[in-house]
Amino acid sequence: MIYVTKADGSKQLFDRNKVLNTCLRLRLSYEDAEKITEKIEKKVYDGIPTKKILQMIFRFASLYRKSLKYQIDLRESISLLRPKPDFEKFIGIVFETLGYEIKTNLIIPGRCIEHEIDVVAKKDDETLMIEVKHHTNPHKYTGLDTFLEVNSTLEDLKEGYNLGRHSYNFTKALVICNTKISEHAKRYAECKKINAIAWKYPQEKGLERIIEENKIYPITILKNIELEEAYKLGDIGIVTLKQLLEDPKNISSKANISLKRIQELQKEAELILTC
Repeated sequence: MIYVTKADGSKQLFDRNKVLNTCLRLRLSYEDAEKITEKIEKKVYDGIPTKKILQMIFRFASLYRKSLKYQIDLRESISLLRPKPDFEKFIGIVFETLGYEIKTNLIIPGRCIEHEIDVVAKKDDETLMIEVKHHTNPHKYTGLDTFLEVNSTLEDLKEGYNLGRHSYNFTKALVICNTKISEHAKRYAECKKINAIAWKYPQEKGLERIIEENKIYPITILKNIELEEAYKLGDIGIVTLKQLLEDPKNISSKANISLKRIQELQKEAELILTC
């Protein structure tokens, strides 16, 4: 029996299906995913860190998909975004892609106090109050306290709307985070009907699925990008690979990054988006 060591130091049995599913998420064929899984099964040892397994997956998978040579793990790449403004901007783009009209960084008066709201998203009769939660440690859980705060904020804002203090008739509260959610938080959210989009939650509709299905990859997924470069791009509102493919001269001038460097990053971004 072989145990793997997770990022938090805990141990769990090696599960080949997790390796296989990761390969499939990287858009490999089932046949190629199975070949890689078999290779990794032969190389794992008791106590191997999960990060090392992920590195092996990417190394082997890049033999089948060239673009994987130029990218890092999606979960890690999202954690490298700055919470503000990058991740909030990123989430705004996600919801625009899903057909919502959005407004960000609003101060809205409730019955009792004013609240800073990260994102307001509207589509048809739905008006969402969105709390954006970002962790630089991708393995840290988003806990109950976040949902308690969101619930109390929504209640105060609804009372404020009824008193005519603002014009947003919120239909739902939604928490979006780049990590998993604790079981305690899930129970409370389900009881209070607070929606959540997190890593692998809801099942089959988590943040990673939305990103992958719509190819809304963050610029930090590029293996060769320096964080300083990513932050300069973030400062001018560019946080996704699709945005990075816009006018290179304009991006170079605004971000104060050489045109040659922008074009290099664009080539790698295009490979990831098209392969």
